[in-house]
Amino acid sequence: MILILKPDIETDSEEYLQLMEYLRNLPNITIRIHEEKGAQQVLTEVYLVGDTASLSMEEMAHLPGVERVVRVSEEYRVLGRHKDDNRPTSFEYNGIHFGQDNLNIFAGLCAVDTPEHVEEMMAALKREGLQCTRMGAYKPRTSPYTFQGHGKACLPYVFELAGKYDIRVVAMEVTHESHVEEIHEALERTGHPTGVMLQIGTRNTQNFELLKKVGRQQEFPVLLKRGFGITLEESLNAAEYLASEGNRRVVFGLRGMKTNMGDPHRNFVDFAHVPVVKRLTRMPVCVDPSHSVGSRDAAPDGLLDVFHVTAQGVIAGANMILVDFHPHPAKALVDGPQALLLDELPLFLEDVRIAREAYERRVAAGKRHQQRR
Repeated sequence: MILILKPDIETDSEEYLQLMEYLRNLPNITIRIHEEKGAQQVLTEVYLVGDTASLSMEEMAHLPGVERVVRVSEEYRVLGRHKDDNRPTSFEYNGIHFGQDNLNIFAGLCAVDTPEHVEEMMAALKREGLQCTRMGAYKPRTSPYTFQGHGKACLPYVFELAGKYDIRVVAMEVTHESHVEEIHEALERTGHPTGVMLQIGTRNTQNFELLKKVGRQQEFPVLLKRGFGITLEESLNAAEYLASEGNRRVVFGLRGMKTNMGDPHRNFVDFAHVPVVKRLTRMPVCVDPSHSVGSRDAAPDGLLDVFHVTAQGVIAGANMILVDFHPHPAKALVDGPQALLLDELPLFLEDVRIAREAYERRVAAGKRHQQRR
């Protein structure tokens, strides 16, 4: 059961203290408190865990300081969509809106290699009016002998260039809790010219200690990628780890499943789960077509498979796209063969707009049908 308190209730107020005293005396109930700090107000939610079936929603709604009560009906207590639950499905970060109702494009380098390539990439994004990018500084690799990323050494110039080209959010994978501190320190040293969305990669989806550490920090939102060899439920529970530790600004990423049933693509495309994740949770959903396809192969119609797969995700309602571009893919240190070219960026964006318009028309048609019934 979730008790949603009145906005901006003070923890030292009489209402709050009376409520906490009452809740602490409930038998077999554990209390967990989550605060959501928005631009204009603080929202407090109290999670009651344990024997809550006997609790009356009507009685709980009349407790001091309580505005609304939600009965938990899904396994994902914090991030899940529960019956009669109209809590927000979006959040704001550094001026960018992330929600189940819009679409953001994160085009960029899978791995940072040189400052020159970073600047070329960000200049291209600026020309197209984009304010988000992906930049890999820490790269977990299958082989210990391949490039592992420049790490903290590249962070200052990545952040400074992001500020120069008005890039508001950089998606950046972390593989250890120390990377979070290194990102924080680099932003401090450079004067916070941009924001960072921490990315938990598919290999770390069930690194539970890392999830706990990243979940406890409130500075950065998180993009969690689905584990490549586990069920959707297991991956959604990984996202719940983040939220249960306090950070509910989570985007869920679909990046394909590791199985040769997807051949010749690098992974089996799982974008049919976009609406499923949106139905089960309140998280925005990201698709990663580059790591799903893993090549620049084109269909007979002349469009690359990456374009087709992206459109599949967008037309199903995806809210974010994480896609590899590179000024000179032959010189890329990671995943160059799958990277799109900078001169393909305008076409890619046009194709995304077409798919998004189709999705919005589908939603509108569905609403009209419901109104006529």
